[in-house]
Amino acid sequence: MLNGVAEDDEVETFFSDLADLSAMLAFEVALAEAEAAVGLIPEAAALRIAKCCAGFEPDWKALTKGVAKDGMIVPDLVRQLRAAVSAPHAEFLHFGATSQDVIDTSLMLRLKQALERLAFRLDSLIAALAAINMRDGAIPLVAHTRMQQALPFTASDKLKTWIDPLKRIRAQLDDLRPRVLVVQFGGPVGTRAGLEGRGEAIAQNLAERLGIGAAPCWHSERDRIAEIGSWLSLLSGTLGKMGQDIALMAQNEVGAIMLATGGGSSAMPHKSNPVAAEFLVAFARFNAGLLGALHQAVVHENERSGAAWTLEWVTLPQMVVATAAGLRHALELCGGLKFRARS
Repeated sequence: MLNGVAEDDEVETFFSDLADLSAMLAFEVALAEAEAAVGLIPEAAALRIAKCCAGFEPDWKALTKGVAKDGMIVPDLVRQLRAAVSAPHAEFLHFGATSQDVIDTSLMLRLKQALERLAFRLDSLIAALAAINMRDGAIPLVAHTRMQQALPFTASDKLKTWIDPLKRIRAQLDDLRPRVLVVQFGGPVGTRAGLEGRGEAIAQNLAERLGIGAAPCWHSERDRIAEIGSWLSLLSGTLGKMGQDIALMAQNEVGAIMLATGGGSSAMPHKSNPVAAEFLVAFARFNAGLLGALHQAVVHENERSGAAWTLEWVTLPQMVVATAAGLRHALELCGGLKFRARS
């Protein structure tokens, strides 16, 4: 019943089982190719692994059972892939890697695509608000402080409080992406052991093949995930401030903003509720709540945590999707938003 409100088909697809599988297969292919490039495994093995991954059709029921048993998809996925690759090359699949390497790198590959979509929408929203400013910026309004009428100002003054934070948040994304969207490759305990001293070269090669950054292993260093969540919550909160302002300004008693469409009431047909603006406020509060849960996952015990890691899986995708939905609703809202003079 909430389809189309708190969901976003375009961005949700990056967190589907198929998208996850595709990214994990890309990791296994790139890892084999990187290891072959430094002479750790035979070139023929890398070619065989790439061929099998390209046409791989998993046994989904077995994968589901494997997740229930192992708490993650990778052990049974590797078992199925090795069966497909077969001897003598199967032993070189997933060579020197661990489950966390596959899962974290898959997440980063998919987050890269999701953040690209968010960046595009954010740019579009900033442009839409700038266009409204060009059209309505000189309209006189009354500022409100602590919910009371204060002094005269203009629509441009109000819009500035929405646009400027969005511009800063957009700049933060450009700074954040190269720093946090990095490959995960550390092996069983994060030391890149058992790779004949070629671990660093493999990690660099792997990152280049996948189109993300290289970094030391970060199995239990979850600040990158937390930072992504913080950025999402900050963006949602800024959209929420905009939504709250619009809802207040659209009140009958204020009438400083007109909306092209509004939500109806089952009991009061004269009403036109600022539904899209209310969505922005709700998503802001939703993501602020999830951020607290995501930051709990920074507490990763020792060299790997099952519980904290799982907490990331159930919170971060929801935050990305809610942020995407918020941007979509904000853009729709701007399409029919007009300021009205109030003095």
